[in-house]
Amino acid sequence: MAAPPVVDLPLADERLAQDLAAGLAEVEKLLRSSVESEDAFVTEASRHLIEAGGKRFRAMLVLLAAQFGTPAAPEVISGAVVIELTHLATLYHDDVMDEAPVRRGSESANARWNNTVAILTGDYLFAQASEILADLGPDIIRIQAQTFSRLVRGQIRETIGPRDGDDPVRHYIEVLADKTGSLIATSGRFGALLSGASPDVVERLASACEAIGVAWQLSDDLLDVASESTESGKTPGTDLREGIRTLPVLYVLSGGDPADARLRELLSGPVAEDDVEETLALLRANPAMDRARAELVAWADRARADLAGLPDIPARAAYLALCDYVVERSG
Repeated sequence: MAAPPVVDLPLADERLAQDLAAGLAEVEKLLRSSVESEDAFVTEASRHLIEAGGKRFRAMLVLLAAQFGTPAAPEVISGAVVIELTHLATLYHDDVMDEAPVRRGSESANARWNNTVAILTGDYLFAQASEILADLGPDIIRIQAQTFSRLVRGQIRETIGPRDGDDPVRHYIEVLADKTGSLIATSGRFGALLSGASPDVVERLASACEAIGVAWQLSDDLLDVASESTESGKTPGTDLREGIRTLPVLYVLSGGDPADARLRELLSGPVAEDDVEETLALLRANPAMDRARAELVAWADRARADLAGLPDIPARAAYLALCDYVVERSG
């Protein structure tokens, strides 16, 4: 029997694939039960995004990191659920801030009900995560608090934008590290810590996972431009239409090449629908794309360097394959 894919990544080791599949099934079961409430509406709203699906990418990283210790340690599943509840809670809040009508192919909570319900549901998920955390000890609680602080800081910095004198590219990478990389780093840290892995392994996995998180977001930036279909799950030019300044766009706007004058004009704000195709064509041919790819590869290589010092087990090979996948998916 072929190993099932995880995040579209075929795993070479069938036993590892089976362990992860079994672990994710346990995560799913606890995830659903953890949001149950005596109030039927609270349960319905809380399960809204859970039932919409998702790859459970962060939970999978927790389980993968646990392979470097005792994978069957009962705290591992609890840690994975804490991570997933935290991620889901941020999605409820993100959809309100972005006024998003759709999430994971389904109507967003704010569109189905209203912004107040969506915000309070996100708060409820944070509370349920905290209840699980209380049984995992003060060190895990402290790590989660520090992670949540970074998540919020990243969101604030993204909302405010770079200040006068700040390098927009550096600001953008720091925001990615806080908003995306921090929770993915904690996924690796939780899995390693809760399984009893050595301190060196814990630090290497946390560092590697943060780099993978930043690389993943950078690959999304490239996909928004390079993809010529919706096969990636993302409509080409979505960020351009919304006026989101991703890394390739920031490189163009920071340059002074007269040949890029028309492109800089198009990228000065949200790109009008009639101009999307022209903008995509110009951006795809621009050296900014190669610069952005180089930055993506650098983050993937940073992760590989951390992973190289880990014990040579199937989980390390899976992490290394994930680094390759993140680079290759960007086109």
